[in-house]
Amino acid sequence: MAATAALISSPCSRIRPRTALVASADGSFRQKLNSVLTGLRWQVREAQGGAQAWGEAMEALPQTIIVDSWLPDLDLAEFLREFRAAFPNVDVVTAGTAMPLESAPGPHRQEILYALRSIQETDTAAWNTAPVLEDAGTRQVRNPAAVIQPAPLVHFNVQRVPSLSAQENLKDSVALDMTERSVPKPRLVTGNDRIPELVGNSPCMLEISRRIRLVAQRTTPVLIEGPTGSGKELVAEALHKLSTRNRKPFVVINCAAIPEALLEAELFGHTRGAFTGAVQRRVGRIEAADGGTLFLDEIGEMPLSLQSKLLRFVESGELQRVGDNETVKVDVRIIAATHQLLAQHTQAGSFRADLYYRLAVFLVRTPALLEHLDDLPLLVDHFLAQMGRSMPIKHIDDAAMSKLAAHTWPGNVRELEHVLERAAILAGDERVLTSDDIDFGFSMSSVRMSERQ
Repeated sequence: MAATAALISSPCSRIRPRTALVASADGSFRQKLNSVLTGLRWQVREAQGGAQAWGEAMEALPQTIIVDSWLPDLDLAEFLREFRAAFPNVDVVTAGTAMPLESAPGPHRQEILYALRSIQETDTAAWNTAPVLEDAGTRQVRNPAAVIQPAPLVHFNVQRVPSLSAQENLKDSVALDMTERSVPKPRLVTGNDRIPELVGNSPCMLEISRRIRLVAQRTTPVLIEGPTGSGKELVAEALHKLSTRNRKPFVVINCAAIPEALLEAELFGHTRGAFTGAVQRRVGRIEAADGGTLFLDEIGEMPLSLQSKLLRFVESGELQRVGDNETVKVDVRIIAATHQLLAQHTQAGSFRADLYYRLAVFLVRTPALLEHLDDLPLLVDHFLAQMGRSMPIKHIDDAAMSKLAAHTWPGNVRELEHVLERAAILAGDERVLTSDDIDFGFSMSSVRMSERQ
């Protein structure tokens, strides 16, 4: 009992360990905030992007997260919305934006805002410029303000700033209000920045081109999320073509198209006699992509048992062929794609969280066609021009275009391509496609219509 009483009365025992998570692409911002919070007796975790922050939050369960005004891999508003839903007990503080704070702030909010105010006073440059990107390999910093439109910045007006020694009186001594500060608007992304293979001038398509150009020449793993038929493989090909690996192989493997029993040998290769039918040694797809890019399509369909082996390769760069005891060092850049929301699957346990955070270092989302229907005329012209290489070029009349615009496009851009090819065949020798030639065939929209009837 005496020992227990002594432990309870110990000053250290009264200090409840608190953890703060700092999510920012700016290494200087993270370092300075880490230093101030450590002085306030916080344990600090750091993340360079939204995907890494999600993983750190799952592991550390912090009391608060400080999110910078821009994330290099995820949309800030979407990340905040999903994070608050997944971690309702974590106090969320956004730094450097005009986004409203939570209506019910956590008990440590004033202390966090004080830390932010402290680093603003010591280095105002960090609050007056666009966010920076850091290359983990070279530690070079670049200002991407030329292509990024940041949210309006804010500053804190502190009526009375307490000293570090007055930590217990922070709630009573700090009063803060937030006002918008005008900043010069950088150049927006235009059609001239669009990657030619990605047809469309809508904002969401231009954003994809911007993201591809930002990350293409790095070795950073990229995860492409989007509905079926929205052009995920085109994005992967563009990433490879614009990378320094473009003279090396671009190897594609569809994780959903290969039976589970064969997928491991297909990825990692096998030795002769490793299993029934293995009459000779075979190089796997990963090894075949050495020096180039490996594109793992429909990664969400990969069995859990194989995910652990893929994770081991991603972490070490070494693979072991089926039936072989030796390891092989392979240098590949990994791009993965899925039509699923893998972040939700990690919570459900159907996809390994540690593999997800390794693959989703940089996220690109391809939109459904309905999200950029303004690009429909451009896409139609593009596909008709492509078909004109093997048959007489055809055009489309207004009634046919209106019929296309009224469709729901469950198969997205790929469905549009097939519908136009079908229309060109039905039109025969006619050079103009009419509404009678537009046949959507068997689609989910027709199924839903029949169900309603």
